[in-house]
Amino acid sequence: MQDPDTPQTRGDVAAVTPAGVPDSGRDGFDQRRILGAAVHFIDEKGLRSLTMQRLGAYLGVDGMALYRYVPGREALLDGVVEVVVDELFGDPDVHLEAHAGWVDYLQRLAHGLRRIALAHPEVFPLVATRPPSAPWVRPPLRSLRWIESLLAVMTQSGFSDEDAAAAYRAFSSFLLGYLLLEVSARGVETGPVEEPDVSPIEDLSHYPILQRLEPHLSVDVAAQDFEEALEALLDRIALLLPRRRRPQRLTEHK
Repeated sequence: MQDPDTPQTRGDVAAVTPAGVPDSGRDGFDQRRILGAAVHFIDEKGLRSLTMQRLGAYLGVDGMALYRYVPGREALLDGVVEVVVDELFGDPDVHLEAHAGWVDYLQRLAHGLRRIALAHPEVFPLVATRPPSAPWVRPPLRSLRWIESLLAVMTQSGFSDEDAAAAYRAFSSFLLGYLLLEVSARGVETGPVEEPDVSPIEDLSHYPILQRLEPHLSVDVAAQDFEEALEALLDRIALLLPRRRRPQRLTEHK
């Protein structure tokens, strides 16, 4: 397992924590500085205001100067998603391994993703709606490294491959719905900005558990997942009733 503070690379976009706008290179620019500035720009002015020209002006240069480091707006948006999600690597309360069991691991990961959503409410809809490279790379946990981590924790905790995949889907669906609702309550527009191009699938050679579980992750079980999540929700709501008035099915389980 690599050091969680080590920057990872995905395609043309370096996955790093956005921290300030450090100078580098002969002209003081690099991809890290541009992506970090894009995150700050969206935080301040909103996602729909972001263009290469406006970002260049924000950095004090002509927008065309940015194309040397970022091929275009599509690559810029992909980079913003990677940078924001990878803030998890700098969160001291979130761990790549389950030091205190899978429940603690998922709780920490969920709270870390919520902190990201609340720190960047204008960016989060992009995290939620930007099409991933494969249908099983589900928002808001879009990083192959974090998906591999989650699946490793679940399978090492005794879950079968199929059940680990189901847990990943349920966890992602819960977080996506809840966090989108939470940021939308702040007045943030949550719809997609545009119809983006979909990046090609990434190389999975460094993610053996993802490779093994890909058939389980690729199965379309949305209807089944919806029914099971709905049943779980109804059971939880039923617990709010006095015991004598709970549905028979629920009381039989107690």
